[in-house]
Amino acid sequence: MSTTSTSTSFAVAATAPTTGAGLSLPRLYLMRAGYLLMGVGLVLVKWPLLPDAHTLPLYEGVTLCLLVAMSLLSFLGLRYPVKLLPVLLFESTWKFLWLSLVALPKAIDGSLDAATSDVLVNCSLVVVILAVTPWSYVWRTYFRAPGDRWR
Repeated sequence: MSTTSTSTSFAVAATAPTTGAGLSLPRLYLMRAGYLLMGVGLVLVKWPLLPDAHTLPLYEGVTLCLLVAMSLLSFLGLRYPVKLLPVLLFESTWKFLWLSLVALPKAIDGSLDAATSDVLVNCSLVVVILAVTPWSYVWRTYFRAPGDRWR
């Protein structure tokens, strides 16, 4: 009887279509792909600058440290994709703000220089993050659900 119970439990667990958060396993893998893209991209572009961080202008050093921290959190998102969802939201939000408040006005008035164009291309990769973010879960969890207690 114990063997049957164990095999039944295993079969149910192996075929469960969603996580406790109501997200399917394929959705979790898509989220992990987004975290991996962010993490590896930042490792390749930003980590090599770390040894010289102390020589950078103040806000370039701040930005470098912030993006390296984002890469570390992205790698943690590979293990905990749902718990680290705010990392994907932060990535989407700051890039959306930069694209709409900096790049778009410059493009409209014709003052898009080479440096801004480079950042524009890099920020355009946010479409991948937007595609892998489970927006219905974000809506249910962060906007519709009651907030945490204040007292």
